[in-house]
This record gives sequence, C-alpha cells and structure tokens, in this order.
Amino acid sequence: MRFIAVVLVAVTSVLTAFSPAHASATDDVGYVNQMIDGVSLPIFIQTADSPWRDSRFDWSTDLCSAPLIGSTGRSFDFTNPCRRHDFGYRNLKLIESRSGLDAWNSSSKLRVDQRFLADMRAHCDSRGWLTRSSCRAWALTFYYAVRQFG
Repeated sequence: MRFIAVVLVAVTSVLTAFSPAHASATDDVGYVNQMIDGVSLPIFIQTADSPWRDSRFDWSTDLCSAPLIGSTGRSFDFTNPCRRHDFGYRNLKLIESRSGLDAWNSSSKLRVDQRFLADMRAHCDSRGWLTRSSCRAWALTFYYAVRQFG
C-alpha cells in the first residue's frame, strides 16, 4: 500500500510540473518558437483552429492589416502566413509584459518576420506560373512593410 502511495505522489508531481499552470516564461517562449519555426504552417493552422489549443496564448489575429490590400489579392492569399505572424508578435510581447523576460526584441522580431516571408514564399511557390512572380513581389512588399512598420 505504501508503494502505491509513493507512485501516486510521484506521478502527481510529474503531471503538476508539466501542467500549463506551472509553465515558466522560458517554456512559453519555447512553445511560441516551436509554433513559429518548429512546425509547418498547416500544422500551426490546425493547432490554432483546435478547440484544445493552449489557452495561455493569444491566438487572435487581424490577418494582414495592410491598408487597402488586406490578406488576399489576385495573385496571393497570405491569410495563413499572417495568422502565424500575428501569433509570434502577440505572444512574444505578451510573455515579455507578463514576466519581464526579454522575449520581444530586434532578434525575435527579425525571426518572426523571416518566418512570415518564408511562409509567403512557400504559398507563392504553390501558385500557377502566371501569378507566381506577382505573388513573390507582394510577399517582399509585405515583408518590407512589417520590417519597417510592424
């Protein structure tokens, strides 16, 4: 009986240590980095749309808030790259404001922006040859806009 009690205490301790309520700011940064650089865009979108997504994070988005252009055009649809970009910006800033950890800085902003460009380019590569070059030009325009004003 004593053995079972010890095992239950050990299992409870392990589960508590890895529960969201006990996650550290460093763990949160790791999770955000994983969602930005460690998973494909389709996996990110599947996670973001899941009712079981981690509620500690801000999954909201205003998509591409480009005036007059929005998230889509004749040659592109950057809706999903914009969703991941918003996730990176919002959550790294949120972690910093909650914990004081230097999560949002020029290096992390550059990394999120570079992932945004890579996601847009991957989308452009899936387009037909007639619209691919226009899509790539729009991707660079969006990238330079976030680098300058984001």
